[in-house]
Amino acid sequence: MVTVIVQEGEPIEKVLKRFKARVEQEQILTELKRREYYEPPSERKKKRERNRRKKILKALKKQQQLI
Repeated sequence: MVTVIVQEGEPIEKVLKRFKARVEQEQILTELKRREYYEPPSERKKKRERNRRKKILKALKKQQQLI
């Protein structure tokens, strides 16, 4: 859990900025989005495979453009 200590006389904008930075640093929003819907392990595996293929095809296209 992210905690931010507010010092006396410190502007709320500065505290909020520190809070947002800590949330991003700990990747809380990324984890929240990942857990928003249950994704079975088989779907995760298929998704990784699709992304891997896309990456390979993109690299091949880039190589062909250079030739």
